[in-house]
Amino acid sequence: MPNLAQVMKEEVRRLARKEIREATDAMKKQVAQQRRDIAALKRTNEQLTRRLNVLEKQEKQRGGKVAPAPEDSAGIRFSAKGLASHRERLGLSAADMGELIGVTGQTIYAWEQGRSRPRDSQLPAIAIIRDMGVREARAKLNTNSEKQEEAEG
Repeated sequence: MPNLAQVMKEEVRRLARKEIREATDAMKKQVAQQRRDIAALKRTNEQLTRRLNVLEKQEKQRGGKVAPAPEDSAGIRFSAKGLASHRERLGLSAADMGELIGVTGQTIYAWEQGRSRPRDSQLPAIAIIRDMGVREARAKLNTNSEKQEEAEG
């Protein structure tokens, strides 16, 4: 007659292996899906990086300033008061300032009143405008409006 303790141990081992297998199978499927997702994100990131490089080269060839990459925005500080005073110094409306940065006039008002803050991707554009004088800002607005007229016409 088999030893009862031995039979119990074998049954416990068998059931434990079964439970472990069920738990790890589901986890393996989840890990495989996450790896596929990560690979897809990496491919998308590489494509976007390549496209960004092409666009930056085109902009440089046109003679326009290229905003630094978002990674460079870590050292750029933002001040709502500073933005408002610089906009007044330049004599620009919020809509004009927004056009230079690439946002709406309402967004500029929200930034100046402290209701919201610019995204990290918008900080380089703000830094470029900080370095602009009145003439340069007006010239940039005129070239932007000419480009819009050409696109519409």
